[in-house]
Amino acid sequence: MPELNVVEIQDILPHRYPLLLVDRILEIEETRIVGIKNVTATEPHFQGHFPDFPVMPGVLIVECMAQTAGVLVLSQIPDRKNKVVLLTTIEGAKFRKPVIPGDQLRVEMTVISRRSNVAKMRGEARVNNEVVAECTVMCILRDKGAL
Repeated sequence: MPELNVVEIQDILPHRYPLLLVDRILEIEETRIVGIKNVTATEPHFQGHFPDFPVMPGVLIVECMAQTAGVLVLSQIPDRKNKVVLLTTIEGAKFRKPVIPGDQLRVEMTVISRRSNVAKMRGEARVNNEVVAECTVMCILRDKGAL
């Protein structure tokens, strides 16, 4: 599959601004995906986290990783408009370096295991090829009508 831009990502993920945290997909394979998040000073969380030293909250870095994983899972589902991917676990989250406005997060997620409706993926987020965060996420695929 070729690169995906933000419009094509929005065709796969239900997220929208201000919570859509994936700007581009660079690579997508059956069990691996690489996404990009351009971190900008105008994002709303920087107003309070922290005004004198803007740092992207770790929870949003993990959310970016989970959304990247969600693009991989949903892109392989023919009736994805009727499905939603829900985050069920976050394991081993580690934050190595602050992410600040102007940074570009490169998120790589790899499938560890997958069943029909559950996927477990390991990932790293990098800035300038330096690991800034890592974690394992598990998500479940549900019908929108069953929520």
